[in-house]
Amino acid sequence: MTKDYLTSGQQLTIGVLGLGHVGLPTALGFASLGWSVVGADDDQDKVKCLGRGEMPFYEPGLEELLRDQLALGRFRLSSDVPEVVQEADVIFVCVGTPQHEDGSADVSQLERVAITIARHLNRYKLIVEKSTTPVRTASQLKRAIARYSDDDLDFDVAVNPEFLREGSAVFDFMNPDRIVLGVDSQRAKELLLRIYKPLIKHNGYQDSGTDGSTHSDSTEVNRHSGNSPSGSPIVLTDPNTAEIIKHASNSFLATKISFINLVSDMCEVSGADVREVASAMGMDPRISPHFLDAGVGFGGYCLPKDLRAFIFMGEERNVDMALLRAVSDVNDARVEKVISKIRQALWVLEDKTLAIWGLAFKPGTGDIREAPSIEIMGRLLAERCSLRVYDPEAMLEFKSSFSGSPERVVYCKSPEDACEGAHGVLLLTEWPQFREVDLAQVRDIMTLPVIVDGRNLLDPNEVRQLGFEYHCMGR
Repeated sequence: MTKDYLTSGQQLTIGVLGLGHVGLPTALGFASLGWSVVGADDDQDKVKCLGRGEMPFYEPGLEELLRDQLALGRFRLSSDVPEVVQEADVIFVCVGTPQHEDGSADVSQLERVAITIARHLNRYKLIVEKSTTPVRTASQLKRAIARYSDDDLDFDVAVNPEFLREGSAVFDFMNPDRIVLGVDSQRAKELLLRIYKPLIKHNGYQDSGTDGSTHSDSTEVNRHSGNSPSGSPIVLTDPNTAEIIKHASNSFLATKISFINLVSDMCEVSGADVREVASAMGMDPRISPHFLDAGVGFGGYCLPKDLRAFIFMGEERNVDMALLRAVSDVNDARVEKVISKIRQALWVLEDKTLAIWGLAFKPGTGDIREAPSIEIMGRLLAERCSLRVYDPEAMLEFKSSFSGSPERVVYCKSPEDACEGAHGVLLLTEWPQFREVDLAQVRDIMTLPVIVDGRNLLDPNEVRQLGFEYHCMGR
């Protein structure tokens, strides 16, 4: 007998397939909302690590949430994906979609998940595509599940893109700017609204039904309006549009960063201050102050990957993506900009020792995927520099994956330690700890008092008053 999924007292079991930077915060977030959640991953070592309450990667607040939800019994772990598929009522797919050289997504993990789901369907399931995927992936998932399913069982596929920022994933899950639900059936819509109801009510969304149903005249968001009448950030749309929303959002953020870096270069050759320009620009509510920090460019797993993917998707469909190609080109050129500044400061780089402050692509995370530090350090090592590096969270990951000239890279215990005997400091990640460093002490242990601030973190006047030669971006 089919379960009545819209019965208000019915407890749903949520399965989350893939426990990485997206899947784990998602699983623990749903558990903290009171749902019964089982997380599955093929990596048995990761599952064992999580079962002990230990994190396989750094994300502020997530380890505490993991331990809390394990103790409460609302979050369970499994390396048996088929078993989780059979147990779960709603399955969130959070597996990786790595990128090929041309920008296209490798969706082989998604296909494998689709086949596994198909072969273990035992009743109606809602399969939710949470991974960032090319447009029309949901239809391919639906096709694959139908093709490999042995029984004629009913299921839905929906799209619920994630907007979690590394370093604030827990906060972002509990306080979403918007929740995008790409659905093509009433049942899928109502299930997802029910799952997200604690967050929707918290943000002002009013469910006028008492039996788990919703009423379009008061709660459903018009797909073109942006918000519900009560201000709740819910977007109900179709799966294709939901997939485009994620790529368009990240591509626009990348565009803002490349734009302000272009402005930074203009300021630099004109005697202007990009910080003041960005501040005045950000006062315009149409622009906002976010993502207007000039520096060494954007990195991480999301913005570069999603930008390339969007370019590929557009060009595959004969859409002129020249604008976004320019965004990528500006970002790529930031590495040469930084190297040029170091040359300006030190002239000859061979046999110089540089202190590197920051390896992660942003503060608040240990993630080094596509971090600017990787290419910049590679270039400096090619110039025969020696590097003394420090990052509060990313050093272990960096050391295990960075292959360039290990004999000339020293991993240090503190930012001060990294400066011992250095001819200059290169600041690549705006960790707040770097603002607290005693620069007078650092100056006395350096060979040359030079700082190249790739993130405009420090105050130029204060640094120069301490006797440093200070180089920054666009000021």
